Amino acid sequence: MSHTPDAPLICSLEGLFCCRRRSACQDNVPVRVRRGAHAGHVLGGNSDVDNNGILGPISTNPSPPSTSSQEESCKPSPRNCYRLVILGSARVGKTSIVARFLSNKFEESYTPTIEDFHRKLYRIKGEVYQLDILDTSGNHPFPAMRRLSFLTGDLFVVVFSMDSPETFEEATRLREAIIETKKSAIQGSGKNKLTSSLKVPMVIAGNKCDRDIKKVTVEEAQQYCGNQDDCCIFVEVSAKRNYHVDDLFYHLFIVAGLPLEMAPNHHRRVPLNFGSPTMLPPSQPKHKTTLSIKRRLSDACGVVAPVRRPSLRTDLMIMRTKTCSTGAENNIPGSRITLWSVDSKKMCCIQ
Repeated sequence: MSHTPDAPLICSLEGLFCCRRRSACQDNVPVRVRRGAHAGHVLGGNSDVDNNGILGPISTNPSPPSTSSQEESCKPSPRNCYRLVILGSARVGKTSIVARFLSNKFEESYTPTIEDFHRKLYRIKGEVYQLDILDTSGNHPFPAMRRLSFLTGDLFVVVFSMDSPETFEEATRLREAIIETKKSAIQGSGKNKLTSSLKVPMVIAGNKCDRDIKKVTVEEAQQYCGNQDDCCIFVEVSAKRNYHVDDLFYHLFIVAGLPLEMAPNHHRRVPLNFGSPTMLPPSQPKHKTTLSIKRRLSDACGVVAPVRRPSLRTDLMIMRTKTCSTGAENNIPGSRITLWSVDSKKMCCIQ
């Protein structure tokens, strides 16, 4: 595996994958993957991966031949597929922020997260976008899995609690680890020119700002982000009070160069059973360009899609695709980069 970057990580994860599969076969027990645990999500189906190693939308039921064209219209192109990774210490409110983003709900009770995976599909100005959300554990019991999440993530939300300086220090360490991991992977692929211009879209989110006692000041957090690149911003939020949660994602999508309609308050929420199994409603005819700006924006819509956590092999394929770049001179949000998969030698484009 000398030709593959980050070989120790790949070996450890592939070894874990093979051991789980072998053990399951010997015991005649199917391998189970933890599904998204957010209440109200209907989960099922199988993960689809196209030839470029990009995750595709999930179909929960076989579709009649007459709906095949509709299903194709709901499949995003590889350049419109992104992965958002949520990181931070335990009990800082990562899952609560995700719940607000997906369904505007908040749960008072606390349940430790091992790893949850969600997907949201959008139709914006006639194009389909896919946003995969990886909600990680605050205890990171598996360092290799956390490192893999750094490499497969396109944009990040790092959460800390405004009443806990320790969680803020952990947030800063996580940012540095993400940057260092991505730089090491790029250097391992022989593309050293990328490391000097590497920018990772990231929001440092100070949650629980509704607490009476704040041990981390807004000025302190802003000063830290001000000393980073222009793709790292600070947003003060409260998932419990639903304060600035929409702004958090709005600003994240700005620095990531993604459509602003992906923010929670900038698109219509489509019920899960709408147009099943295609999920997204048909796009508006192109001749309706005479509609007002407000009306055209209202045509943007999004739906939380049924999905299972992709396999470790799928994540390894995505990691290799994103780190084994050829011919790219920079890695800034909004720029399109041509990448190659080590195994399949297939080319794809990401933004």
